[in-house]
Amino acid sequence: MQQLAQLVVHAALARNATLALAESCTGGRVAAEICGVNGASKMFLGGVVAYSNELKENLLGVSREVLEQFGAVSAETAHDMALGARRVSEATWGIGVTGIAGPTGATHTKPVGRVYIALANHENRVSVERFNFTGTRHAVQAQATEATLRLFLAALTASSREFLPALK
Repeated sequence: MQQLAQLVVHAALARNATLALAESCTGGRVAAEICGVNGASKMFLGGVVAYSNELKENLLGVSREVLEQFGAVSAETAHDMALGARRVSEATWGIGVTGIAGPTGATHTKPVGRVYIALANHENRVSVERFNFTGTRHAVQAQATEATLRLFLAALTASSREFLPALK
């Protein structure tokens, strides 16, 4: 995964892009992969592990209504986490990651392995992807970390016109 992180850092640097993260289920693993790359400090502004709803609300600006209506593990929450990361850091990109790593915490509609990853660009256009990963808690976290890096690399290398439409 370190080679993928290197590609992400180099692609961001080549585009003068900066990044801020809001992680929940990955517990800072995305930040750790990026920080493991020499030169990352020129593009990575920082991140927060927002595990509690209170931190999602108070620091990232996820509304209580979103958390109550859709839950902490939802496209809407990931969307707001990505925008919040951008807002507090003034980065050109914000990423929000939320999900259920397991083995507990699942519901009938949100199984273990359900992860939402949101990317917000400098125009505050947000793309959210839903994943259903499998395996142990560590495996889900590793898959979510890799998927986050891959999505960000794809977004960096796509033109602005190709960036996925905003969440409706």
